Amino acid sequence: MSKNKGARIVITLECSCRNLNSAYKRKKGIFRYTSTKNRKNTPHRLELMKFCPNCNQHEQFKEIK
Repeated sequence: MSKNKGARIVITLECSCRNLNSAYKRKKGIFRYTSTKNRKNTPHRLELMKFCPNCNQHEQFKEIK
């Protein structure tokens, strides 16, 4: 029997550079990470700096779901 995970939920982080048409992009498309967060400790949407392989640099990733 498995335990209930409680307040932890799965979230999706999406790159904020998806709307830019710059020369530094490697390829077109949207890159996403999945992670978990505690809903009680972090009720607002997360924003993290992570590496985007499409842009080939660190970008701001925002929570979408």
